[in-house]
Amino acid sequence: MPDYHIPLFPDKTYHIFSRAIGREKLFLSEENYKFFLQKYKLHISPVADTFAYTLLPNHFHFLIRIKSLEEIKDYFPSVKGNKPFYIDIVSEFIMERFGNLLNSYTKSFNKRNKRKGGLFIDTMRRVEIADDAQLGAIIFYIHKNAIHHRYSKTMAEWQWSSYNSMLSKAPTMLLRDEVIDWFGGIEQFIKFHEQPIYLKDDSIED
Repeated sequence: MPDYHIPLFPDKTYHIFSRAIGREKLFLSEENYKFFLQKYKLHISPVADTFAYTLLPNHFHFLIRIKSLEEIKDYFPSVKGNKPFYIDIVSEFIMERFGNLLNSYTKSFNKRNKRKGGLFIDTMRRVEIADDAQLGAIIFYIHKNAIHHRYSKTMAEWQWSSYNSMLSKAPTMLLRDEVIDWFGGIEQFIKFHEQPIYLKDDSIED
């Protein structure tokens, strides 16, 4: 079984994901989705670049590449002030950014919805991407997730994923050019995403 609690290191690529506790929902409105992405850009974009993502009502997936050690070192003082920077705390610092993302979102969500307690289950899970084949497979997996869970019938219908942004020329936080180049162009990207998608059995709990 994969180790879902591995450390995050500079220049490495990871599939990260988490879900809500029990039958809770992470996103109850369009505003929730937008706010989460705003918090993601604030806390994560300084330490990681994003290949792909999807937000679903009760869970999320991101495919990211952690920035270089030099970039993280340059960003460190904006968060930690004059505290000394050591290589052996880099992974802890990166994970702290994700912890701040989830905690800040939870506090806002709880305040708005008059609830208390944790919202996300245990620790955010992560899997290191070992090769290019796995990279392409995870991008497809992320983009098909809304269909698999029966939230939409096509990838383009689901607003809260990176699929439509890949086909757009609008400004984006995504590594869009790198992704499209990896697939060999827009047409090949679309064709790769046309492969069959298994639909989740509604009788099986997420």
